Amino acid sequence: MTERTADSEKISYQNKRGIDLLNNPRFNKGTAFTAEEKDQLGLRGLLPPRYIPIEEQLERVHENYGYKRTDLEKFIYLNGLLDRNETLYYRLLVENLEELMPIVYTPTVGLACQKYSRIFRRPRGLCISLKDRGRVDDLLANWPYQDIRIIVVTDGERILGLGDLGLNGMGIPVGKLSLYVAAGGIDPSMTLPVCLDVGTNNEELRNDPLYLGLNCERERGKAYDDLVDEFIHAVKARWPQCIIQFEDFGNTNAFRLLEKYRDAAPVLNDDIQGTGAVTLAGLLGALRITKQSLADQRIVFLGAGEAGIGIAEAIMTGLCDEGLTEEEAKQRFWHVDSKGLVTHARPGELAPHKLMFARDEAAIGTLGGVVEKVHPTVLLGVSGQPGLFNEMVVRTMTRQVERPIIFALSNPTSKAECTAEQAYTWSNGQAIFASGSPFDPVTLNGRFFRPGQGNNAYVFPGLGLGAIISGAKRITSSMFHEAAKALAGAVPDSLLEEVSVYPRQSDIQKVSIDIAIAVARETYKLGLNGVPEPDDLETFIKDWVWKPEYIPYV
Repeated sequence: MTERTADSEKISYQNKRGIDLLNNPRFNKGTAFTAEEKDQLGLRGLLPPRYIPIEEQLERVHENYGYKRTDLEKFIYLNGLLDRNETLYYRLLVENLEELMPIVYTPTVGLACQKYSRIFRRPRGLCISLKDRGRVDDLLANWPYQDIRIIVVTDGERILGLGDLGLNGMGIPVGKLSLYVAAGGIDPSMTLPVCLDVGTNNEELRNDPLYLGLNCERERGKAYDDLVDEFIHAVKARWPQCIIQFEDFGNTNAFRLLEKYRDAAPVLNDDIQGTGAVTLAGLLGALRITKQSLADQRIVFLGAGEAGIGIAEAIMTGLCDEGLTEEEAKQRFWHVDSKGLVTHARPGELAPHKLMFARDEAAIGTLGGVVEKVHPTVLLGVSGQPGLFNEMVVRTMTRQVERPIIFALSNPTSKAECTAEQAYTWSNGQAIFASGSPFDPVTLNGRFFRPGQGNNAYVFPGLGLGAIISGAKRITSSMFHEAAKALAGAVPDSLLEEVSVYPRQSDIQKVSIDIAIAVARETYKLGLNGVPEPDDLETFIKDWVWKPEYIPYV
């Protein structure tokens, strides 16, 4: 049985007293230390005399948060709170998840990464650079917690839709893991954000005197592979149960590294597999509105990178679940990249990940041309290029099919292929719309539309929780498929009536439990579990999850 032996329960707070205790965000309670605790822990006089419980502390910090004028200021404020009082930070996040998620993650985290070197306050996570080859295990040993169950690692090459941000990409693993904690209930001491600094091809960063990363071009050869390999094996040796999530790697490395390590360790790539699962879930939700099957769809993808291929693979799994063969499933897909329809007839060699879904037909140079010919029922945007779902494209779809399903999934908001208002307006309210970043509700012709946000945060916290609980030795495509089905089933009819195909973000914690149960059961079914299955899985998971509550020290 997997037990939660978090370091907060192993490291005695009694080894920390006075100002050292107050300066440790893991153990600091601020004004919530009782009079008895102040006396015994050497805190008398270091704090105001009045005892303030966490509920009143929450009111104060939420009020102070509201004074911040810009999203970046709010991001910096929240990180400052995390640096002072970890429990209070997560309590605030858990109780206000729908409000705060756009700040701690997409879209604001993109801006925060662009400014990372300039807003840097306190180290968080491990920075492992090319200069550290040969001693990666020593760096892991420097981390203060010894029961790590989930690592999110990036090399900063493809941060959201913003491109190569080098070491500045560290904001992504930090933000991602905060959602593993708040939405998935994983103890923060079990999480570790990592950035592999292998240089950057972003000249603006390299010319910035305040940039904190290596000032060199991005390494792509043997030295890169050796560093990644050393990192993976050092993690496996030190924390055998640890799940490793690859995040925001460039296309070539993302597919290559996932393929290289997926059978050797419990690794996943959220940009490929997580995006696929959350999009499949949204599509299944949309089909609850149209009353159609997945096999009835003709799907056009704008974008043939990590997200586009990952989504296609996830939908293909769903189609095979309905009885189609893989070849029959592929005939439902048309991928469009910067050169037009991806076909075998295209001059030059296609990248391996594109070759899998290339079509045997004449080339079509534009998205509009593909839509005109294919009559798609579903249009999925993962291009990172704003505005490509223009009025002509949306109106053409609406003319061809009764309920066009349009998902503009590129992040951050500024990169979305169209806005919610545009999709509803140009389709005369017929579109079923979802996006990768949040859009406000829209009222059109007296109808209320609540656009769904296909945020991977619906999937990865629950999947990670289920994998940890079951001690998963591998992360399989079927686990993501089970997660997608659980997420689709969590959308209430009331939201479908508002044409929203995802649950409210305030319900993510409950959804994560449902996904964790589904993923853990799939792990046990496949025999990939490292620990026995509990008699009552749901109760065990609910009891296992970490809750942001102060513990009594005396």
